[in-house]
Amino acid sequence: MTEASANNPPAETVQAANASARRRWLIILAVAVAACALVYGLYLVLKAPSEETDDAYVAGDTVAITAQDPGTVIGIYADDTQTVKAGQPLVDLDPATADVELAAAEAQLARAVRTVRGNFLQVDGASAAVNSARAELGKAQADLTRRRQAAAAGAVSGEEVAHAADMVKTAQAALALAQSQYSQASAQVRGTGLENHPAVLAAIADYRRAAIRRSHMHIVAPVSGLVAQRRVQIGQQIAAGSPLMAVVPLRDVWIDANFRETQLKDLRIGQPVTIEADIYGGDVKFHGQVAGLSAGSGNAFALLPPQNASGNWIKIVQRLPVRIKLDPRELDKHPLRIGLSVQAEVDTSDRSGPLLGQPASPLFRQESGNPGDTAAVNARIAQIIAANRGGGR
Repeated sequence: MTEASANNPPAETVQAANASARRRWLIILAVAVAACALVYGLYLVLKAPSEETDDAYVAGDTVAITAQDPGTVIGIYADDTQTVKAGQPLVDLDPATADVELAAAEAQLARAVRTVRGNFLQVDGASAAVNSARAELGKAQADLTRRRQAAAAGAVSGEEVAHAADMVKTAQAALALAQSQYSQASAQVRGTGLENHPAVLAAIADYRRAAIRRSHMHIVAPVSGLVAQRRVQIGQQIAAGSPLMAVVPLRDVWIDANFRETQLKDLRIGQPVTIEADIYGGDVKFHGQVAGLSAGSGNAFALLPPQNASGNWIKIVQRLPVRIKLDPRELDKHPLRIGLSVQAEVDTSDRSGPLLGQPASPLFRQESGNPGDTAAVNARIAQIIAANRGGGR
């Protein structure tokens, strides 16, 4: 064998070596695929049962800030994307007209107090008039008795007796008139004092109404959150009910996950949920729980629901919105915005929870109090009454 033939082995030997190498790599690949399939099979067997969907979005309340009374905008204290606290000023309206109405209501209250005070004094005067008329009647009756006795003795004429009798009738009529006037005067104030007289109460209500309207000139945030959809501008003349802006409480957002109807069999209220938001990726996971299932699919509540009973029909798998409550502490660290996309995975291991939601409970109530029943308003009402009641009741 020459040196050239020794360095170049036969083609059959090379092909056999290549075939052996291919078989070896194919075996390695097959073993790797089998191992992966075994690991995935074990993962599916050992993994807790769950349902997941990427048809899920962040939802939340949008608290509308509206004008309760008309006015001209003279101040704006918050803009889109800014955060506000509950009670923080948002918009000021020109209070000039409201101030005039409040002053008019104050004058009306003072007038009502003076009028009722006069009514009480009229009762006192009518009572004195009744006593005076009763005394005059007694005097006339006594005079008539004396004249009758004198007439029997022949000391006076019958004409004088008749005149005395007429005086008695006049005194009786005067007494009846005085008693009628007393009844009329006392009917205006019977069973009441000055503070609880209907006229004074009506004037107080008018004053409170004016105070409420005055308070509406200063609009504050009912909740803490992020300002959005600001429409109001300086100098704008707005009407009652005009939308000014919105406040979104981002600490109270939730997830609306739209699961297929074929995924709902094992879903129960209270089951734990793991959420990944596209905005943060897989590095941040939110944890929540199923809060409730909607009463119907999106198609059922659509403006134009499908009419499956007419024409050709094609079955389409429906989706049902499932509400997922989030942990506010996690939202503080990684805020979410309304409308963002998320992926939700529900752990369905525990199926002991209810299928229907809990009984309704108060969701939200604005604790702003009654602007017409504040300490300052009550103190001013008491001051007006005291200044105009004089020394009466």
